[in-house]
Amino acid sequence: MDVQDTQPLISHLIELRKRLIYCISSILVIFLVLVYFSNDIYQLVAEPLIKQMPVGASMIATDVASPFFTPIKLTIIVSVFLAVPVILYQLWAFVAPALYRHERKLIMPLLFSSTLLFYIGVAFAYFIVFPLAFGFFAKTVPHGVQIATDISNYLDFVMALFLAFGVAFEVPVAIVLLCWTGITSPDDLRKKRPYMLVGAFVVGMLLTPPDVFSQTLLAIPMYCLFEVGVFFSRYYVGKGRWDKDKDNDQDTES
Repeated sequence: MDVQDTQPLISHLIELRKRLIYCISSILVIFLVLVYFSNDIYQLVAEPLIKQMPVGASMIATDVASPFFTPIKLTIIVSVFLAVPVILYQLWAFVAPALYRHERKLIMPLLFSSTLLFYIGVAFAYFIVFPLAFGFFAKTVPHGVQIATDISNYLDFVMALFLAFGVAFEVPVAIVLLCWTGITSPDDLRKKRPYMLVGAFVVGMLLTPPDVFSQTLLAIPMYCLFEVGVFFSRYYVGKGRWDKDKDNDQDTES
């Protein structure tokens, strides 16, 4: 392989390293700012459960190091969540030079909307689902059993739900990408509305506590987001790279 042929690869690797350094640095800076408030952050995250616990009940730490490491772990996760806009921007800055101009115009709204929808999903889980779910769990405790949730297990539980709801609210972005790449079309998705409605309730059943109310709270927003994705996907149909290349080939032949 000629030395000149390796120059583009080396330049891309150098650029990738620079973007990764920016991402890690942003997470580290946010963590250093928030680490002093790690206990307050955990108190804020645990508040939906604490409000539903019986009088006199409290959370416990079964591991000796849990009172220290659990809030630090949460602070690291929060730092990553807050650094998502910076991470996406660095990803965009790395990929943008290889995109067509029309692709850059179409991807920018997707990056912004995906970040916003993820945060909305997390907020929806915290403010709506958690109070209902923990209230349901508190009311179904068998007689003679006292609620004493371990702080580490609680963190793992809520982080899984945060991630699940954040990803679930990315439905419009996923639909737009599927239509943009030509895998499906808005017309085909409209014909599958009954299946999508059933699928939304199935996902709600898997991600929420075993009560109909919580399941409905996730299924209805997911189906509404599906309709939003179908509506906006029509602006992306036929604007993918494959279609652009095909049009250019036809213009060249003519």
